[in-house]
Amino acid sequence: MTASFTAPPQFTVLAGRQEIGRTDPSVLTEERPGPRLLLLGGRSWRVTFIDWTRKRAFVEPAGSGGVAKWTSGGVSGLSYDLARAMREVLLGPDPPVSLTRRAQACLAGWREEEAPDVVHPGGTLVTRAGDDVRWWTWAGYRANATLAATLPSIADPVQRPTDFSVRLREDLTPAAWQEARDRAGDGELLVLPDVDRRAVSGLKFSAVLPERLAVATVAARMADFDGARAALTEPVRLQFASDF
Repeated sequence: MTASFTAPPQFTVLAGRQEIGRTDPSVLTEERPGPRLLLLGGRSWRVTFIDWTRKRAFVEPAGSGGVAKWTSGGVSGLSYDLARAMREVLLGPDPPVSLTRRAQACLAGWREEEAPDVVHPGGTLVTRAGDDVRWWTWAGYRANATLAATLPSIADPVQRPTDFSVRLREDLTPAAWQEARDRAGDGELLVLPDVDRRAVSGLKFSAVLPERLAVATVAARMADFDGARAALTEPVRLQFASDF
């Protein structure tokens, strides 16, 4: 029997000998074009080297850009259930907790100003704001990473998915959307998220695993097929479709 598992998440980020902070491994493991940029300590950093075995990332200052991500014990980001619970609160029902007046005012403002552009009671939303086209799934990070890998013809290859949305290509059309959805079916053809092959060195016992199996193990830990399938089978509303 062969067992493989990952060490606790979080990589130490160093600029020279100075520790800048810690970051979630998903920021370092996802395959993406161009330099890998982090946002940490209030500024942007370019990753120059990753020590997968010692869980360290070495960086140098960058002019702009970068992503930040922290988790609380999960593999990556928020779960499907937690993201959906947040969506339900935006749609109207108050959470079963006592809220301060300030929290009540903030929640009311979000519901009035932001909710119409990101949530809909009838299903998910695809919206456009300039060149920013997003599919608001509210499915959690792992499900959205799975969806982005499953829909390569319409998913933006540069931008990472978030807990709540998948960034789509700016030239998306309703026809291209429908074609990609039809090709994916009702979730029968889901694809594992892409990962950086160097991340497999962070797996314990990776030296005794075939590379393909090690990569698949890391990718499987980043995937959420159930959440992705649920998002794919929901009704979707192309908001501002006339702008496509």
